[in-house]
Order: sequence, then structure tokens, then C-alpha cells
Amino acid sequence: MNYVPDRITRDARTPEHGPVAGELWPVEPGRYRLVAAKACPWANRSIIVRELLGLQDVISLGTPGPTHDARSWTFDLDPGGVDPVLGIHRLQEAYFARYPDYPRGITVPAVVEIASGRLVTNDFPWITHDLFFEWREHHRPDAPDLWPSALREEMEEVMQRVFTEVNNGVYRCGFAGSQESYDAAYERLFTALDWLEERLTDRRYLMGEAITEADVRLFTTLVRFDAVYHGHFKCNRNKLSEMPALWGYARDLYQTPGFGSTVDFEQIKAHYYVVHSEINPTGIVPQGPDESGWLTPHHR
Repeated sequence: MNYVPDRITRDARTPEHGPVAGELWPVEPGRYRLVAAKACPWANRSIIVRELLGLQDVISLGTPGPTHDARSWTFDLDPGGVDPVLGIHRLQEAYFARYPDYPRGITVPAVVEIASGRLVTNDFPWITHDLFFEWREHHRPDAPDLWPSALREEMEEVMQRVFTEVNNGVYRCGFAGSQESYDAAYERLFTALDWLEERLTDRRYLMGEAITEADVRLFTTLVRFDAVYHGHFKCNRNKLSEMPALWGYARDLYQTPGFGSTVDFEQIKAHYYVVHSEINPTGIVPQGPDESGWLTPHHR
């Protein structure tokens, strides 16, 4: 992955975990704005973690609309198509304020310094990691321990498998360029989903009886599965709702404060079915599936 590797840490200290390949910025309430589209699963993670940790009054949130062109995510949901805090039409403007010749895609989530309007980082795995470890002084009193130290080694292994086989696995199916590559991607994806189905049969969450970052990372793919990946990406051996443990687990999370409130199925469908014109050239957005199932009892 090739992202802007800067990190925001307490007093701009060297973090205990992870790489330091860019600049270090200090934690400072009110200094930064998280820009994260609800349509995007990678951005959805950061919105959930911000909610779970109670950082809403410390880091503001800008939400681009679900569709974008080749240039940038845009703030078309805001009055006048302008982010009310950053004063920009396109997230691209914050990237160019930092790097005038920025050569890569304009991605979310992104953290922007409000005063300068400059991008700080778009390195999504470390954004959520550092919201937990570096902003602890600003967490709500009953914030969950998303990174329990005793489980970290196993959790890293679980998250890596979820990332390569599930988070990326659905995209591997959807953008396969040949029957052979699609078939291989399909087998890899459902092998991983079967592993998760078995793992979640006798435990409430991925790491046991408490929610961790691993659950956040899996949830954002599961919540999009039946609405998008099953049909649009041809991940159609079965629906999520046909896998009892995973479906109960996903509903359990959805009904937990901080999860379901961040999900907008209409934005999710609009993003995938409109932006991916090479997969869906008509741009027709399906009306289903029925969303009411997400609020049914999960019995976990």
C-alpha cells in the first residue's frame, strides 16, 4: 500500500507500534478534520472507531458524497457542495495543498489540518490504530479496549487474514479480469468466510467476549455484502444472511451503538453501482435488499 505515512501521536512522540516513515504530528483537539465517506468501507472503519471512542467533539467529521469522478471525492452532500469547515469542493484540494503534484488516487479516510487545509495522512490502518493509542486522554470514560494487549499477537494474525481474504477478497472477485482469476478469488473468499463462520459459532466476537478493532475491520465488509458484493462483485455462493453465525454476529454489531448509525445503505449502493461503470455500465442502482433484517434479534 502506498499512502501518506504521517502519523498523529501524543506530543508528536515516536509511537510504540508501527512504522514511522513520515512526519509526526501532535494530538490536539480541534486541530484536525477526519474526512470519511460513509459509502467507503475503509473510511467507514474510521467513523466507527471515532464513535466508539467518543472522539466526536475532538476530531470533526466531513462526509463526502457517495459518488465521485476520476479526480476526487466531492462534498456534494453539503450546501453549495462545499465542506463547511475546510471550505473546499473536492478532497483533492487538501491533497494538493500538501503535495501540489500528488500523483496517486485521492482516497478516504483522510485527516486534514483545518488551519492550513493540508492533508496530514490517508494511511487508513494507522488512522484507526492511533485514534485508540494516541488519543486516549480524550476517549469517553467507558470506551472499549479495541486493542487488548494480551490478544494483540493473535488479533494481528486474524486481521491480516480478514484483510487479504475478505476485505480485499470481495474486490478480487469483482475486478477479476478473467474467468480463471475470478474462480480463484471466489474460492479464496468463501474459504475465509467459512473459517469465520466456524470461528464465530462459539464466540460472540472475533477475539472473544469483547469488541476489538478486528470486529470493526470485518464489519464494514459484512454490512456491504448482501447489498453490493453478492451481486455487483459476483460473490454469490450464498448471502451473508444465509450464514447463521456471521449473520447473527453482523446484526449484533449493527445494533451496537457506534456501528449501525454509521451505515447508509443508499450511499453504499450508489457508490458501487454508479462509480464502477466498467462493472455496471447502465448505472442502475438496485432497490433491494430489504434492510429491516438488520434490526431483527441476533440471539448472541
